[in-house]
Amino acid sequence: MSMTKSHRAAPDRTAPGGTAPGQAGPGRRRGKARSAGGQLHGGKLTYAVLIVVTVVALFPLFWTAVAASRNNTRLAESPPPFWFGGNLFKNLEIAWSDANMGLALLNTTIVAGSIAVGTVLFGTIAGFAFAKLRFRFRNVLLMLTIGTMMVPPQLSVVPMFMAIAELEWTNQLQAVILPTFVSAFGVFFMRQYLVEALPTELIEAARVDGAHSLRVVWHVVFPAARPAMAVLGMLTFVMAWNDFFWPIIALTQQNPTVQVALTGLGRGYIPDQSVIMAGALLGTLPLLLILTVFGKQIVGGIMQGAVKG
Repeated sequence: MSMTKSHRAAPDRTAPGGTAPGQAGPGRRRGKARSAGGQLHGGKLTYAVLIVVTVVALFPLFWTAVAASRNNTRLAESPPPFWFGGNLFKNLEIAWSDANMGLALLNTTIVAGSIAVGTVLFGTIAGFAFAKLRFRFRNVLLMLTIGTMMVPPQLSVVPMFMAIAELEWTNQLQAVILPTFVSAFGVFFMRQYLVEALPTELIEAARVDGAHSLRVVWHVVFPAARPAMAVLGMLTFVMAWNDFFWPIIALTQQNPTVQVALTGLGRGYIPDQSVIMAGALLGTLPLLLILTVFGKQIVGGIMQGAVKG
């Protein structure tokens, strides 16, 4: 008798659909599309939007390659070509030799790499000082640093050219590197990141352990700022690679960067647009290679900095 009562007293823990409360029923499975690893999957609309955005973003590069594979006559026709021709390697060879593209790529790599390293290094150190250190006139100096971003770069061209001429740096790479070796944007960017990403307790603990300032920067600040440093480095490298205004003033065709070298392809009574496009393609391929190699690490660093705990 007691066994019957206990059997009747046991509640029915089965859900109306025939599943236990801890198990996902058919409706719940449809509501959340998750993989075995717990990652959410987008629907068909999400993939459609991503495909459209990707196609629109890649179309200029695709058409540059198409134009580089044609000739000037075909590019002048209407409608323009939208598929590859047979002159790609010929035009690439002409652009490589006429624009001295080998030297230009080497110079641009040196310039963009040096500017990126300097901007990241000094921007991180200065950003840490403005974010976590206490000293007199800190806010005033920060406002002055930010204020320099409001000055148009065209206003500083004449003084900078007079300075490099006095130093006899005309047509030398340091004339392009040093004026932008430290960036006010880099300082402000790293300062904003370190305010939240770097706990003050870590700095105090390092001080208690006897770490001096340089050791704190190397062992505490740099590891905490690594995601932002990767993003700032990539942005600075791309901007320095594509910079045209100051290099065309400070350098010549004998010692050019990529953007300066491309100007030599557009000269003549009737510029050969296919050769110009081939030169632009040569100048873009190294950036695509760098993004392909380091893109995953940069995105991983961003996600690492975004996830707390």
